[in-house]
Amino acid sequence: MREADFWGDERNAQRTIDELNGHRALISDWGKLKQELDDLAVLLELAEEEDDSAALSEVEEGLERLEKEIEELEFKNMFDEEDDRKDAILTLHPGAGGTESTDWAQMLLRMYLRWIERHHFQSEILDLQPGDEAGIKSATVEVKGEYAYGYLKAEAGVHRLVRISPFDSQSRRHTSFVSVFVYPEIDEAVEVKINDNDLRIDTFRASGPGGQYVNKTESAVRITHIPTGIVVQCQSERSQHQNRINAMKILVARLYQLYKEEQQKRLEEVETRKRKIEWGSQIRSYILQPYSLVKDHRTNTETGNVQAVLDGDIDQFIRSYLTQVKND
Repeated sequence: MREADFWGDERNAQRTIDELNGHRALISDWGKLKQELDDLAVLLELAEEEDDSAALSEVEEGLERLEKEIEELEFKNMFDEEDDRKDAILTLHPGAGGTESTDWAQMLLRMYLRWIERHHFQSEILDLQPGDEAGIKSATVEVKGEYAYGYLKAEAGVHRLVRISPFDSQSRRHTSFVSVFVYPEIDEAVEVKINDNDLRIDTFRASGPGGQYVNKTESAVRITHIPTGIVVQCQSERSQHQNRINAMKILVARLYQLYKEEQQKRLEEVETRKRKIEWGSQIRSYILQPYSLVKDHRTNTETGNVQAVLDGDIDQFIRSYLTQVKND
């Protein structure tokens, strides 16, 4: 950061600062846990000296809490991809199946909103399309909070529900599918800032129409943006100053478009990981009948407490999947 050209590329500079702040936060969290452990050690020593059973119980509770906090911090340490710390955009789309699938989509939306609340993230429903009879045709939720995308990216895929349909007069068993997808939130309000050190500006005599004055003076301007290789030029005005202003306008527009194309390319790369909303493509099954089971097919993690899962208790699936990906 002390280098003279550190701010030459503002995007990379900001990325470096964010990474540094993340490391600082991690070190600070470990420091707090170390202090908690030291405090518990002192309390344990006093409890043993005075044979204080209440204090011993407090130490046991503190150690259990500390163990969970350490596990959580170790888990967060796995989030080392560029987008992991970002906010997330969560989308849900029911597959074929009419009311069955739209109702399942609403159940999943409720599950995720409960999970978001458990983790003290903030959520805002950006778009919600109600179903014709029940449920929802689609939903888009913005999830704000540190590592929101890092956690929720584990949920991308097709989710399958098997149950006795409440909409079937003959009480038959139905299978429904909903596609869940998660994007890292990318700021569309991009402010293009250009470092003068990144520019090579050349002047030359204008050619073509413009009269004798234009052709005899070096009023034309060519600007090269060295980091990207983009070259723009302007010679329409007699004033070199005005041509430079116009050339900079063109350069800013070109750089903005380039940045948006880079964003779109990243989103398209993420999009290619989508799977069809159909039988056999599911990442997780939620079975309500003939027995109760939620099973993640990627990790074989499962639980019989389906209601708890539908109430937002999905951390075991998220953790097992992200741990598996990290270890592969």
